[in-house]
Amino acid sequence: MYDIIEKLLILQDRDRKIMQIREQLGHIEPERESLRAQTSGAAAALEAAKTRSKQIESDRKQRELDVEAKKQQIGKYSLQQFQTKKNEEYRALAHEIETCKADISKLEDQQLELMEQAESSQIETTAATREMERMKKLADGQLKDLAGREQSLTAELAGLESNREQIKAAVDETTVKRYERLMKMKGGSVVVGIQHGVCGGCHMKFPVQVVVTCQAGKELVTCPNCGRILYYTRDMDLAVAD
Repeated sequence: MYDIIEKLLILQDRDRKIMQIREQLGHIEPERESLRAQTSGAAAALEAAKTRSKQIESDRKQRELDVEAKKQQIGKYSLQQFQTKKNEEYRALAHEIETCKADISKLEDQQLELMEQAESSQIETTAATREMERMKKLADGQLKDLAGREQSLTAELAGLESNREQIKAAVDETTVKRYERLMKMKGGSVVVGIQHGVCGGCHMKFPVQVVVTCQAGKELVTCPNCGRILYYTRDMDLAVAD
């Protein structure tokens, strides 16, 4: 019976390591997606900054065109003033000219504001470009590390699974089924020792007879409370509290 327990302990060790590696592998893709999302976010921020710069420049050029159009209107009104002989028409044209001049003043103020916005936007675009380059360099390095870790873990997992199958084949089918059923229910700790007269899994205190039977090693003993498979070694304290 000790031989079976020893094999089950080795099998349990392999299963624990397999679970740990699978858990680590399960974290890799979310980490990868997070890095990609951060890179995409930096790229989106840069694109937004560039779009804003282009819009500001477009608005500034439009104001220039609007100013030129107003100046042409002033020229047209001035020519009409020169040609008219009616005072009322002359005054109306003069009013239109003043209106155009006021519009030009407003447009030129808007141009100055847009020039200031363009400077701020250029600073923002430069910062976004640097952040994008920094994030891409960081992500590329970390993605490379993740790929290497994934490859290493996958290879280690394959080796453990192969070794597990070899160990499993050395244990009788009935015991393996019991072990694997417990593993699904308890997860990672199904073959436990008896220390100080209690179960190493659920910590239930055993009657003396359970401890003695386990010590004898003639049959597979399970905890009457949690069902875990029990074992005893000489360095364990068999004392059961009264």
